[in-house]
Amino acid sequence: MPIREAARKLDEQCRAWREKFQTIKHHPFRDALGQLSGKWNAFIIIALAQSPLRFGELKRELPEISQRVLTQILRDLERDGLINRKVFPTKPPSVEYSLTFLGKSFLIPLWEVFNWANDNHTKILKARKRFIDAGK
Repeated sequence: MPIREAARKLDEQCRAWREKFQTIKHHPFRDALGQLSGKWNAFIIIALAQSPLRFGELKRELPEISQRVLTQILRDLERDGLINRKVFPTKPPSVEYSLTFLGKSFLIPLWEVFNWANDNHTKILKARKRFIDAGK
């Protein structure tokens, strides 16, 4: 799709959204953005994309995240229906996390954002350097 046509279509979509949602207070994007905007949320979802993982396995996948933060994000993702939490009756009990169908469907736009970041990371770093060099 040519850039002008894509820009026109996006402009039409934005206008339609603004008509339907006069403020962002009740906009569905606000909730969805919450799952993208957290520092760790997307990485947790991607870690679970290949297979279910136990808490300790997730912690090893993301060694910089604290146990408290990981626990809270997992609760939030479960609350929002993106992951399942399954408790096994072992001693001590083991817990496994997996993506729900909704969570798997979230991978599609998430990969687009990751690909965009990967494709544009160098440009962003150059822009930051220009900004700093310009003394702003």
